[in-house]
Amino acid sequence: MNDDARAVERVTRTLYTAIETADLDLMAALWLDSDEVVCVHPGWPALRGRSQVLRSWAVVMAGEPYVQFFLTDLETRISGDTAVVTCGESVLTGAPEPTQAFVGARAVSTKVLRRTADGWRVSLHHSSPVLSPVAADDGDDPEADSNTGGGNTGSGNTGSGNTGSGDEAGPGAEL
Repeated sequence: MNDDARAVERVTRTLYTAIETADLDLMAALWLDSDEVVCVHPGWPALRGRSQVLRSWAVVMAGEPYVQFFLTDLETRISGDTAVVTCGESVLTGAPEPTQAFVGARAVSTKVLRRTADGWRVSLHHSSPVLSPVAADDGDDPEADSNTGGGNTGSGNTGSGNTGSGDEAGPGAEL
């Protein structure tokens, strides 16, 4: 991995650290200082412009008392002054019900970063939920109708840089 790829990966991991620690100042430092930035949170419409994007991160950070990311399949492609990063996000959040400790979800994310005089900055972040697969019903298994598949894949993850158990949670896995 070359120096540019390491720098882009560091910015990417720092973005998740900013979310996990609810550090809006750190988040702001990672984004390109431009009204051309775009952010799409899972289930949200596209947000355009730096102020709208940063306001959205404040809402996201205020809405979760606990959040932890485990990154998988992190890939970085650089062409000139533009980098594209894709990864899987296994997300662990505090549960809304007192009988549950945590709730897990999966998403895929794409980021576009631009090289500036101050280093690499995020110009686009798009995260989409990954839906759990439904097991095929072959008619032979009476439990197949209620089976949603999933389970722990056991392949290692790359974590967000500061946390992680080393196990990747697959789609539909209970975390």
